[in-house]
Amino acid sequence: MIINDLPIIMIKCLLITIIIEVLISILLGLRKKDILNVILVNIVTNPLVVSIPVLINIEYGLFERHISLVILEVFALLFEFIIYKKYLNNKFKPFLLSLILNFSSYFVGEIINLF
Repeated sequence: MIINDLPIIMIKCLLITIIIEVLISILLGLRKKDILNVILVNIVTNPLVVSIPVLINIEYGLFERHISLVILEVFALLFEFIIYKKYLNNKFKPFLLSLILNFSSYFVGEIINLF
C-alpha cells in the first residue's frame, strides 16, 4: 500500500461504516434525528480510526498498526458513547448502542477486507 491510496481508502471505509451503522440503527428502531447523529459522529471518528493505523503501518509495521487500531477503536467507542448519551433520545443505553454499532461496522468491514 502506498500513501496515495489513503484518501480512497478513507472514503470507502467511511461510506461502508455509515451504510452499516445506518442499517443497524434502522433495525434497532432509531429515529431519523438519531440516525443523523450516528452519521455525523462517524464523519468525525472514522477518518481518524482509518488513517492513523494506515500511516503507522507504513512507518512502523503491522503489529504497531494493530495496537494503534485497538486503542483508536476504544477511543472512538467512548467518544461516540459520550455523544450518544448527550444527543440521542432512544430506547437503548448509549454505551450499548455505541458498542453494537462499532462492533457491527468493524466486523463487517473486516469481512469485506477479506475479499
